[in-house]
Amino acid sequence: MPELRSEIHQQNPQSQQNQQNPAPPQSQRFVLVTGGAGFIGSSVCRELIQRGFTPLIVDMFAQYTNPVHHASSETWHARFQGIMDQVVIKRANCANYAIMYDLLEQYQPEYVIHLAALPLAKMEDSSPEDFKEGTVDATSTILHAVHRLKQKGKNFLKKFTYISSSMVYGNFLEDPVKETHRTEPVNVYGTMKLAGEYTTKGLCNTYKISYIIIRPSAVYGPTDINKRVSQLFAENAMHGKKLIVKGGDDERLDFSYVKDVANGITLATLHPTCVGEIFTITGGHSYSLLDFARITKKYFPDTDIEVVEREQDRPKRGGLDIAKAKTLLGYQPEYDLEKGIKEYIEFLLAHKGDAQ
Repeated sequence: MPELRSEIHQQNPQSQQNQQNPAPPQSQRFVLVTGGAGFIGSSVCRELIQRGFTPLIVDMFAQYTNPVHHASSETWHARFQGIMDQVVIKRANCANYAIMYDLLEQYQPEYVIHLAALPLAKMEDSSPEDFKEGTVDATSTILHAVHRLKQKGKNFLKKFTYISSSMVYGNFLEDPVKETHRTEPVNVYGTMKLAGEYTTKGLCNTYKISYIIIRPSAVYGPTDINKRVSQLFAENAMHGKKLIVKGGDDERLDFSYVKDVANGITLATLHPTCVGEIFTITGGHSYSLLDFARITKKYFPDTDIEVVEREQDRPKRGGLDIAKAKTLLGYQPEYDLEKGIKEYIEFLLAHKGDAQ
């Protein structure tokens, strides 16, 4: 398996920096993807490559799961299998202004897709400050650096894409939820994602930078290691463990396959006229947690399912309306839950030896 390499990008004097990182070929079209080594980000990179772009990945390679129990290095290999020679990877904190200014000036990406953030699964043992770094601090850092470069006559950025979350809605008051639904988050994750939306809108309007905002939901699929419920169900079933379903049929989510979400993000980013918009990019249909467990059980018939009471501190959710994305972007999800789970489990079984 090829070695996954990343360059640790640190602040250096400009002359030294130029010697270490020569100017990229002018023929390459770059898209800066923060968090590009992550679960969703790596799928976005594959979409960009198919469209002729070179992803410039800025990622901290942070380990959000216990390395003793999770073969995360093998997961990263799987994320970049076959495309390592088509991406540029910089290991860095995208909240660092000096680093981001330098990378933006050097590569002059046509687009920025800002995915870097602490995952929802980390919420229990993290502070608001931890979540703010990716959603607010990094967003303002990147946009200010773009602004300063524009002032120097380097006006290369066509659009900034901020990846938010359906958690900004808090408790759903309707089903399906439209982008115009009121935003009233009920946890730290949703609060900081919404703060990032306001940071994006305010600074982009101030600095005259085109932007869009994407709100995904319950993303699942191959190479997820952030302990989402979909990952827990699939992996527990594969290892003969009981599936604990919190809320049963009452707990509903718009499960969205990672390939669909990556396609939607790419469509919205590269669309020549859609700016200043918020798009829901999901599967477009709500399923219960029990639906997910029952479909998973089809592949592992001996799996036991136990329904317990839902967690009362979690927002009441459901389906989301993707009509706007379909109409304006031509977005059309290819995976329903049956198809998505089938492909996900096939991947897990094919890579079962990697996790031993």
